[in-house]
Amino acid sequence: MIPLTICKDKTLFVLGLARSGRSTVAAALAGGARVMAWDDNADARARVTGAEMTAPDTADWSTVDMLVLAPGIPLTHPEPHPAVVAAKDAGVEVIGDIELFVRQVPGARIVAVTGTNGKSTTTAMIGHVLQSAGIDAVVAGNIGLPVLELQPGAPDRVHVLELSSYQIDLTPSIRPEVGILLNITPDHLDRHGGMAGYVDVKRKLFARMGSGCTAVIGIDDRYGRDLVETLSGVQGLAIVPVAVGRPRPGSVYVLDGRAFADGLSIMDLNGHPTLPGKHNQQNAAAAIAACQALGIGAAKIAAGIGSFPGLPHRIERLGERDGVSFYNDSKATNPEAAARALASFERIYWIAGGVPKDGPLAPVLPFLDRVARTYLIGAAEARFAVELSGRTDCVPSGTLARAVAQAASDAVADGGGVVLLSPACASFDQFTDFEARGDAFRALVTDLLEAEAVS
Repeated sequence: MIPLTICKDKTLFVLGLARSGRSTVAAALAGGARVMAWDDNADARARVTGAEMTAPDTADWSTVDMLVLAPGIPLTHPEPHPAVVAAKDAGVEVIGDIELFVRQVPGARIVAVTGTNGKSTTTAMIGHVLQSAGIDAVVAGNIGLPVLELQPGAPDRVHVLELSSYQIDLTPSIRPEVGILLNITPDHLDRHGGMAGYVDVKRKLFARMGSGCTAVIGIDDRYGRDLVETLSGVQGLAIVPVAVGRPRPGSVYVLDGRAFADGLSIMDLNGHPTLPGKHNQQNAAAAIAACQALGIGAAKIAAGIGSFPGLPHRIERLGERDGVSFYNDSKATNPEAAARALASFERIYWIAGGVPKDGPLAPVLPFLDRVARTYLIGAAEARFAVELSGRTDCVPSGTLARAVAQAASDAVADGGGVVLLSPACASFDQFTDFEARGDAFRALVTDLLEAEAVS
């Protein structure tokens, strides 16, 4: 871990004791801090040692120096958590674990990746390319290890951090060497007071960037194009737009599946086994731009992306049998992400549903001509059936197990196709998280693939 020596003799209140909260407690204690902590879940509290378990409504906030908030706990909307209100009333700053890392390791080389979709894949891809090129690089943040769980490294280590909007909101001091915004589409609007608030938080990542920094901005949506225009006035800041099908001088773009950097061909992405679809072409373009900004040559970048193994639950190919291919895209927790998966295939047997996000299914509608049949599960089943009525043949499957069996059987009977789990929903009605949902899908598919025949 990284001991938080900056917190020596200070008092931290850590609220939320999932993995990042537990690592914060351990790092603060190792640095000589007094730590108060709380989680409403008794099991979470039981996994923490060394901290003073104190319910927020009983805390003496006048003795606290910092409230370290877990990203999932509301900071501002729909309303601040009562602990946030109490802390601010007492003049206590409210931050997150990424902010503590930034303060503990001033000058750390940081590549920060944000965006509504594609963050994890792009973060992992950049880390893979850098490591393949012999660079000391680690991946952390919203993917992999919590940042304070990393071991201290050499001064030139590159920290590739995936940052959600919640984490950015709690990290006011971050100044990435390379900051990346992939895209912005409506998501988490209840936590940011609407679309304007969501966009503003994403833009905070670039607020302190200037000379010596590089901003990599996806311009396939208007929010990215607006940000490029806004940042163009920042003295010394290098700006690299990235796009798919949109050639532009000074940009990294993909045209007909081939990636170009400022007009020079870098690599052919067509047929990459773990990067299907145009959305992954945008991810690759952003990774190319980031790695070039860090001084990696085109040949090493192409080799690294070429060997990138992909990530679980993100259009993850699980196998094929009897002409039917199975893909796990459980990470697609909103319609925009599901639309990207649907755009990647033809003749799809689509499994969708769970806990629906705010907003309609409009993003997926242009791709329903690729869908042979839709299998609806979970809490969204009735709502999605209404929204998709007349647009695709819907089967009320209810559970993931029933949907997989039905989709596989139908695909075989129809002569083959793609069985795709891309739910366009959160998972919390039937699973603890999207990983658990994806793992369940993988297990069901594995059973099918190992059977004598798909039936």
